Amino acid sequence: MSAPTPSQTVGPFFGFALTPFDGADGGSGESVRVEGQVLDGAGEPVTDALIEAWHGDALARCRTDEEGAYHFTIAAAPAMNLTVFARGLLRHLQTRLYMPGEEDEALRAVGAARRDTLVARRDGAVLRFDIHLQGPKETVFFA
Repeated sequence: MSAPTPSQTVGPFFGFALTPFDGADGGSGESVRVEGQVLDGAGEPVTDALIEAWHGDALARCRTDEEGAYHFTIAAAPAMNLTVFARGLLRHLQTRLYMPGEEDEALRAVGAARRDTLVARRDGAVLRFDIHLQGPKETVFFA
């Protein structure tokens, strides 16, 4: 009888394998720039995570830098799906980013005390959305 294959963690990710995304939305409307950091349970930056954001047929992909920072531009929508890949994770994480003032059934299903972890905040012309992998400010992740 053979033994099960052991789990492996996700990553690391290398920036040279990513193609730049200019945020073009194909003329269908407005684009939005999203900036944030990916942070671990101690509040330290996760320096080699990969973030994918999508809704409809719009997609953006970027990696974090040495400060755990990421940014992308994507066609504007009330909400978008995010996938986080990072070293140390056995599986990728799924979450959602909501524009300020927007909500749907999925957001209403999250306890009121944790909803703010899914809502971006305006910072001038950009949306700020930090992703906390663990800890007291942990972002809500979906199965």
